[in-house]
Amino acid sequence: MSKIAIIGATGRAGSELVEEALRRGHSVVAIARDPRQLLARDGITVKALDVHDSAALQAAVAGSDVVLSAAHFATVPASVLLEPLKQAGIKRLLVVGGAGSLLLPSGERVIDQPDFPEAYKAEAAAGSAFLDALREERGLNWTFLSPSALFVEGERTGTYRTGENQLLVDAKGQSWITFADYAIAMLDEVENPQHPRARFTVGY
Repeated sequence: MSKIAIIGATGRAGSELVEEALRRGHSVVAIARDPRQLLARDGITVKALDVHDSAALQAAVAGSDVVLSAAHFATVPASVLLEPLKQAGIKRLLVVGGAGSLLLPSGERVIDQPDFPEAYKAEAAAGSAFLDALREERGLNWTFLSPSALFVEGERTGTYRTGENQLLVDAKGQSWITFADYAIAMLDEVENPQHPRARFTVGY
Protein backbone atom coordinates (compact mmCIF):
# COMPACT_ATOMS: atom_id res chain seq x y z
CA MET A 1 0.00 0.00 0.00
CA SER A 2 1.07 3.59 -0.56
CA LYS A 3 1.68 6.54 1.72
CA ILE A 4 -0.61 9.27 0.37
CA ALA A 5 -0.47 12.93 1.46
CA ILE A 6 -3.76 14.76 0.93
CA ILE A 7 -3.73 18.56 0.90
CA GLY A 8 -7.08 20.13 1.75
CA ALA A 9 -8.17 17.01 3.61
CA THR A 10 -11.17 18.59 5.35
CA GLY A 11 -12.96 19.90 2.25
CA ARG A 12 -15.78 18.06 0.51
CA ALA A 13 -13.53 16.47 -2.09
CA GLY A 14 -10.56 16.09 0.25
CA SER A 15 -12.51 14.34 2.97
CA GLU A 16 -13.85 11.80 0.47
CA LEU A 17 -10.31 11.20 -0.79
CA VAL A 18 -9.22 10.52 2.80
CA GLU A 19 -12.06 8.04 3.30
CA GLU A 20 -11.44 6.24 0.02
CA ALA A 21 -7.69 5.97 0.62
CA LEU A 22 -8.23 4.55 4.12
CA ARG A 23 -10.89 2.17 2.82
CA ARG A 24 -8.28 0.72 0.47
CA GLY A 25 -5.69 0.32 3.19
CA HIS A 26 -3.37 3.17 2.27
CA SER A 27 -1.53 5.24 4.85
CA VAL A 28 -2.78 8.84 4.78
CA VAL A 29 -1.09 12.09 5.77
CA ALA A 30 -4.05 14.49 6.07
CA ILE A 31 -3.00 18.12 5.64
CA ALA A 32 -5.31 21.00 6.55
CA ARG A 33 -5.14 24.47 8.07
CA ASP A 34 -7.68 23.44 10.74
CA PRO A 35 -7.80 19.64 11.02
CA ARG A 36 -10.24 19.41 13.94
CA GLN A 37 -12.81 17.74 11.66
CA LEU A 38 -10.44 14.82 11.08
CA LEU A 39 -10.88 11.81 13.34
CA ALA A 40 -7.77 10.26 14.83
CA ARG A 41 -7.71 6.60 13.74
CA ASP A 42 -5.48 3.90 12.39
CA GLY A 43 -3.83 4.73 9.10
CA ILE A 44 -4.04 8.53 9.31
CA THR A 45 -1.50 11.13 10.40
CA VAL A 46 -2.87 14.66 10.76
CA LYS A 47 -0.73 17.70 9.89
CA ALA A 48 -2.04 21.17 10.74
CA LEU A 49 -0.34 23.79 8.58
CA ASP A 50 -0.73 26.62 6.12
CA VAL A 51 0.44 25.33 2.74
CA HIS A 52 1.90 28.78 2.01
CA ASP A 53 4.58 27.87 4.57
CA SER A 54 6.90 26.15 2.10
CA ALA A 55 9.17 24.58 4.72
CA ALA A 56 6.23 23.15 6.69
CA LEU A 57 4.62 21.76 3.54
CA GLN A 58 7.88 20.20 2.40
CA ALA A 59 8.32 18.52 5.77
CA ALA A 60 4.70 17.31 5.87
CA VAL A 61 4.78 15.55 2.49
CA ALA A 62 8.33 14.17 2.73
CA GLY A 63 8.37 10.39 2.39
CA SER A 64 4.99 10.18 0.65
CA ASP A 65 4.61 8.07 -2.46
CA VAL A 66 2.07 10.45 -3.96
CA VAL A 67 0.45 13.78 -3.09
CA LEU A 68 -3.21 14.59 -3.79
CA SER A 69 -4.21 18.25 -3.74
CA ALA A 70 -7.81 19.28 -3.11
CA ALA A 71 -6.90 22.89 -2.29
CA HIS A 72 -8.79 25.83 -3.78
CA PHE A 73 -6.99 27.23 -6.81
CA ALA A 74 -7.85 30.86 -6.06
CA THR A 75 -5.89 30.72 -2.79
CA VAL A 76 -3.37 27.97 -3.59
CA PRO A 77 -1.93 28.43 -7.08
CA ALA A 78 0.55 26.00 -8.61
CA SER A 79 3.48 28.19 -7.54
CA VAL A 80 2.68 27.50 -3.87
CA LEU A 81 2.81 23.71 -4.22
CA LEU A 82 5.19 22.64 -6.95
CA GLU A 83 8.57 23.70 -5.59
CA PRO A 84 8.07 22.44 -2.00
CA LEU A 85 6.85 19.09 -3.34
CA LYS A 86 9.86 18.73 -5.60
CA GLN A 87 12.20 19.76 -2.79
CA ALA A 88 10.61 17.01 -0.67
CA GLY A 89 11.41 14.42 -3.34
CA ILE A 90 7.78 13.87 -4.38
CA LYS A 91 7.47 12.24 -7.79
CA ARG A 92 3.67 12.14 -8.32
CA LEU A 93 1.02 14.84 -7.84
CA LEU A 94 -2.67 14.31 -8.52
CA VAL A 95 -4.87 17.41 -8.48
CA VAL A 96 -8.61 17.78 -7.89
CA GLY A 97 -9.34 19.89 -10.94
CA GLY A 98 -12.27 21.97 -12.09
CA ALA A 99 -14.75 21.65 -14.95
CA GLY A 100 -14.37 25.22 -16.21
CA SER A 101 -11.42 24.42 -18.47
CA LEU A 102 -13.15 21.43 -20.08
CA LEU A 103 -14.24 21.75 -23.68
CA LEU A 104 -17.73 21.70 -25.21
CA PRO A 105 -18.47 20.11 -28.61
CA SER A 106 -17.95 23.58 -30.14
CA GLY A 107 -14.37 23.54 -28.89
CA GLU A 108 -15.06 26.41 -26.49
CA ARG A 109 -14.27 26.12 -22.78
CA VAL A 110 -17.08 25.76 -20.26
CA ILE A 111 -15.84 28.86 -18.39
CA ASP A 112 -16.19 31.01 -21.52
CA GLN A 113 -19.93 30.42 -21.92
CA PRO A 114 -22.28 33.39 -21.28
CA ASP A 115 -24.27 31.44 -18.68
CA PHE A 116 -21.25 30.38 -16.62
CA PRO A 117 -21.99 31.47 -13.02
CA GLU A 118 -20.13 34.64 -12.09
CA ALA A 119 -19.63 33.37 -8.53
CA TYR A 120 -17.43 30.51 -9.78
CA LYS A 121 -15.41 32.37 -12.41
CA ALA A 122 -12.44 33.34 -10.24
CA GLU A 123 -11.91 29.78 -9.00
CA ALA A 124 -12.44 28.32 -12.47
CA ALA A 125 -9.98 30.75 -14.04
CA ALA A 126 -7.42 29.95 -11.34
CA GLY A 127 -7.96 26.24 -12.00
CA SER A 128 -7.31 26.74 -15.69
CA ALA A 129 -4.09 28.62 -14.85
CA PHE A 130 -3.04 25.77 -12.52
CA LEU A 131 -3.52 23.28 -15.35
CA ASP A 132 -1.49 25.48 -17.69
CA ALA A 133 1.32 25.56 -15.11
CA LEU A 134 1.27 21.77 -14.79
CA ARG A 135 1.54 21.40 -18.55
CA GLU A 136 4.85 23.30 -18.35
CA GLU A 137 6.07 21.25 -15.37
CA ARG A 138 8.90 18.77 -16.01
CA GLY A 139 9.91 17.80 -12.47
CA LEU A 140 6.73 16.02 -11.39
CA ASN A 141 4.61 13.26 -12.85
CA TRP A 142 1.26 15.06 -12.54
CA THR A 143 -2.38 14.24 -13.24
CA PHE A 144 -5.26 16.76 -13.19
CA LEU A 145 -8.69 15.16 -12.73
CA SER A 146 -11.60 17.42 -13.65
CA PRO A 147 -15.03 16.58 -12.27
CA SER A 148 -18.17 17.07 -14.32
CA ALA A 149 -20.05 20.39 -14.31
CA LEU A 150 -21.96 19.50 -11.15
CA PHE A 151 -19.73 18.20 -8.33
CA VAL A 152 -22.14 17.20 -5.59
CA GLU A 153 -22.81 15.30 -2.39
CA GLY A 154 -24.40 11.93 -3.04
CA GLU A 155 -24.22 8.19 -3.17
CA ARG A 156 -21.04 6.17 -3.57
CA THR A 157 -22.15 3.99 -6.47
CA GLY A 158 -18.74 2.73 -7.60
CA THR A 159 -19.60 3.53 -11.22
CA TYR A 160 -18.24 6.28 -13.44
CA ARG A 161 -16.87 6.87 -16.90
CA THR A 162 -13.88 8.88 -17.96
CA GLY A 163 -13.03 11.29 -20.75
CA GLU A 164 -10.09 13.48 -21.67
CA ASN A 165 -10.60 17.20 -22.27
CA GLN A 166 -14.30 17.25 -23.21
CA LEU A 167 -17.13 17.78 -20.72
CA LEU A 168 -18.97 14.51 -20.09
CA VAL A 169 -22.77 14.55 -20.37
CA ASP A 170 -25.08 11.64 -19.54
CA ALA A 171 -28.06 10.35 -21.55
CA LYS A 172 -30.33 12.93 -19.90
CA GLY A 173 -28.07 15.81 -20.83
CA GLN A 174 -26.71 16.20 -17.31
CA SER A 175 -23.03 16.55 -16.40
CA TRP A 176 -22.40 15.45 -12.84
CA ILE A 177 -20.43 13.28 -10.40
CA THR A 178 -20.61 12.79 -6.65
CA PHE A 179 -17.62 13.51 -4.44
CA ALA A 180 -17.63 9.85 -3.35
CA ASP A 181 -17.47 8.43 -6.88
CA TYR A 182 -14.93 11.06 -7.89
CA ALA A 183 -12.75 9.83 -5.01
CA ILE A 184 -13.00 6.29 -6.37
CA ALA A 185 -11.78 7.50 -9.77
CA MET A 186 -8.89 9.39 -8.18
CA LEU A 187 -7.74 6.44 -6.08
CA ASP A 188 -8.08 4.15 -9.09
CA GLU A 189 -5.66 6.49 -10.87
CA VAL A 190 -3.30 6.44 -7.89
CA GLU A 191 -3.22 2.64 -7.89
CA ASN A 192 -3.29 2.09 -11.66
CA PRO A 193 -1.89 5.17 -13.42
CA GLN A 194 -3.47 5.77 -16.82
CA HIS A 195 -3.00 9.52 -17.28
CA PRO A 196 0.61 10.56 -16.62
CA ARG A 197 1.25 14.26 -17.29
CA ALA A 198 -2.31 14.68 -18.50
CA ARG A 199 -5.76 15.93 -17.61
CA PHE A 200 -8.76 13.66 -17.66
CA THR A 201 -12.34 13.97 -16.49
CA VAL A 202 -14.90 11.79 -14.76
CA GLY A 203 -18.70 11.70 -14.79
CA TYR A 204 -21.74 9.50 -15.22
